[in-house]
Amino acid sequence: MPGKKFHNPEPDLGSLELTAQLIRERAYGYYEQRGREDGHDLEDWFRAEAEVLGKKASDSEVAPKRAASSAVAA
Repeated sequence: MPGKKFHNPEPDLGSLELTAQLIRERAYGYYEQRGREDGHDLEDWFRAEAEVLGKKASDSEVAPKRAASSAVAA
């Protein structure tokens, strides 16, 4: 349909870069906490990834619940 804009479900590149940067920084923090001991890079990355993505998921899940709670209270 001419003139209609469709929503792109893909996150923008800036958002993906920011997420990767947050994961990278958190994983590096685990490496430093361990005394810079090598051999745990994947473990640190997956732990950081789960925390960062889990936090983003829980943030997006909380917003609709808050809106629903406000509607009930009103």
